[in-house]
Amino acid sequence: MTLPRTPSFRLDGKRALVTGASSGIGQACAVALAEVGAHVVCAARGLDKLQATVDAMTAQGWSAEALALDIADLDALTQAMKGQCFDVVVNSAGLARHSPALQTQPDDYDAVMNLNLRAAYFLSVGAAHGMVARGKGGSIIHIGSQMGHVGGIDRALYCASKHGLEGMVKAMAVEWGPHQIRINTLCPTFIRTPLAEQTLAIPERRKWIEEKIKLGRVGEVEDIMGGVVYLATDASALVTGSSLLIDGGWTAD
Repeated sequence: MTLPRTPSFRLDGKRALVTGASSGIGQACAVALAEVGAHVVCAARGLDKLQATVDAMTAQGWSAEALALDIADLDALTQAMKGQCFDVVVNSAGLARHSPALQTQPDDYDAVMNLNLRAAYFLSVGAAHGMVARGKGGSIIHIGSQMGHVGGIDRALYCASKHGLEGMVKAMAVEWGPHQIRINTLCPTFIRTPLAEQTLAIPERRKWIEEKIKLGRVGEVEDIMGGVVYLATDASALVTGSSLLIDGGWTAD
């Protein structure tokens, strides 16, 4: 009798690109992929903090390098992706400008949409070009949000960007499936990062958050790491156009 074998959760010999890798969720994703064997190109706008992350990773014996890149700058993004071929691309760059919808300013709208959706779109296109050219497929993972599946207080703009990301991913999955390119979102609840602390510092907002998370706690970056490894590796070989919700049960009701 031949028994089934668990698909590999390893990325030995693979190249990965992680945006927003200098801190928070992006940094955790970069570490997670490096831990399972990938060579990780860590990208972010500021080089100093990014280089410190890479130095700490290589000190652990992992393979990593730094790339100063603002993915909202489409010229710079196109140049950075030109001729590159990554097995895995994780996009963790994101922006939130929360306010009541009646107070949203056009500049806020443009800034959030330009990074959360426009840049995500063309990063995906650039990554897919390389994967198609190589002919071996790959995995593209966007850090979405539970707010791509529900609404939230003062979050009409952020929700619009993340709901748009979900639709984009589904359409790209349909188009790129024949090339064996998988594209998915990983959707966290509130994770304790500098971006979230501004909300967690408001007592009524924190109370609302803790009541909505069924497991009773705010997430930590470590809660994301297993999910990104799953979506990056052969363990999720039949998963595309989907969302992995790491939300503590927020969207369960």
